[in-house]
Amino acid sequence: MNKITSKQLREAWLNFYKSKGHEIVDPVSLIGDGTTGVMFNVAGMQPLMPYLLGAKHPKGKRLCNIQGCVRTLDIDEVGDPCHHTFFEMMGNWSLGDYFKKEKTAWTIELLTKVFGLDINKLCSTVFAGNESAPKDEETENLLLKQGIKKENIFFLKENWWELEGTLHTPCGPDNEWFYPLTDQECGRKNCDINCPCGRFVEIGNDVYMQYEKVENGYALLKSKNVDTGFGFERMLTFLNHEKDNYKTDLFSGVIALMEKALGVKYGESEETTRSMRIIADHMRTSVMLIGDENGILPSNLGAGYILRRLLRRAIRHARNISLPNDELLKIASYYIEKVYNEAYPLLKTKEDYIISSINQEIEKFSKTIETGTKEFEKLAGSIERKIEFLRKSNPDYVQTDADKVISGKAAFRLYETYGFPIEMTVEMAKEKGLSVDMAGYEVALKEHQELARQSSSIAKSGLASSGETETKYHTATHLLNAALKKVVGEKSHQMGSNITAERLRFDFACDHKLSAEEIKEVEDIVNGWIKEDIVVTREEMSKEDAVKAGAEHQFLDRYPDVVSVYTIGSASKEICTGPHVKKTGELGTFKIKKEEASSSGVRRIKAVLE
Repeated sequence: MNKITSKQLREAWLNFYKSKGHEIVDPVSLIGDGTTGVMFNVAGMQPLMPYLLGAKHPKGKRLCNIQGCVRTLDIDEVGDPCHHTFFEMMGNWSLGDYFKKEKTAWTIELLTKVFGLDINKLCSTVFAGNESAPKDEETENLLLKQGIKKENIFFLKENWWELEGTLHTPCGPDNEWFYPLTDQECGRKNCDINCPCGRFVEIGNDVYMQYEKVENGYALLKSKNVDTGFGFERMLTFLNHEKDNYKTDLFSGVIALMEKALGVKYGESEETTRSMRIIADHMRTSVMLIGDENGILPSNLGAGYILRRLLRRAIRHARNISLPNDELLKIASYYIEKVYNEAYPLLKTKEDYIISSINQEIEKFSKTIETGTKEFEKLAGSIERKIEFLRKSNPDYVQTDADKVISGKAAFRLYETYGFPIEMTVEMAKEKGLSVDMAGYEVALKEHQELARQSSSIAKSGLASSGETETKYHTATHLLNAALKKVVGEKSHQMGSNITAERLRFDFACDHKLSAEEIKEVEDIVNGWIKEDIVVTREEMSKEDAVKAGAEHQFLDRYPDVVSVYTIGSASKEICTGPHVKKTGELGTFKIKKEEASSSGVRRIKAVLE
């Protein structure tokens, strides 16, 4: 097994699949575009979903790339050797082209010939079958023909991939690959891939989409797909004989910066090492999100709030281990200049902007954290003093978990008065053996939000105010959005809007400048709907039901559990918080005044109602 740098791994993956006739597709933005219901791109295959579902890709049927992803659901796990908020997935796809025979052969060739793994140690898991789909004996036979030992092939029922709860979508068995970290068995009777000792590590996954999910089970697809995913960080760590991702060259440079600044060695102190990992991870993700082609900034809403949380968590852990704030900026620069300078050249172009944005958040939060930490310590101290008083005044006192709870109102006061994030209160409470009454916090938060609901609704709708004219323009954006989907295609979707009493501005996903004919067609469709004088209806329903009903939405996570869905006949159905006219006939005549580029892959329309 060969040692390898991140640059070498990147090149090896792409060059191997290029040699097999694959076209390299550029990675997409990390920032969700509002069409998938998630804030960030969370999987390597997510951008390819339309093509796995049948759309034709402009680069053909054989594709490969290395796609950046952001996931924050398991943020509390970051700090161990292997969890990250930003990570990359190495992928390759067959869109109705080759299938199991070619893919099993190529995966084995890559792992053994390129990466130097021993085929006699390589293990694979295969779908065991169930009442709806048969055992995947085809893959087993192909693996055996390629030289995988029979005793190294394991049948598991969980080796199946599908979109939960979604009919008429591709699905099928998957083939996962495992390899031992050491030849030394743990002593248990069967020290194989199922052994809890962790000797074997999963290194990748080939999904064979050969079925369509139907109401009574699965039906065979005419056009079969292959979806391959190998974790970049995991593979790099494995190929370098390590168990700690932070010992690879993706992180070793920034770890060295912290070691020098602190005068300590990574790994010496469990607490300090955990903080070093959190700082290294969160600063990397922050650089990537700010430096993205659709880059965001720290804020109190949506994806910007997640970024703010990551940065502030890094700042707090830096404070905990006495790492100067200047070192955080050095870490950010190191990622830009040394680690990702070739793979993500846009970062270098935006370096000054990225560093300046991070520095502003550091300065802003440094004041908050100092005041908020003092208030938290007072709060925690009062609980500890109360427990001590009860212990001394009552010999029969028995401490319970209820005695060690920070009230929801107190936690909300820290947030409202001092800007102290609830996640930080929870984390610091946990470190002191305390907990937070989250139910009480949510009640206090909802009461606060209700007071600001009206202004919040206006802001989310893109309105500068909510007068009669602005209301008309807001309804017109729904019609414009629907018309663009007819003219440009379903790939078009809203990327942003701004409305004043004079005009509407609408940003939408599109890869080309609209022709005069396309602009005229959009105008005609919108004005046709206006002339029909269609009734605009509003329904309240759960977010899940709204999505099932086909309602358009942008950044679904920002909406409450119960949403308003506005329907304009058969023209438009959208989740929305803004005001609308009662009938489209109130709008007048729709006229596009300007169509221009907004950013990469995003166009902008300015229009008026006459």
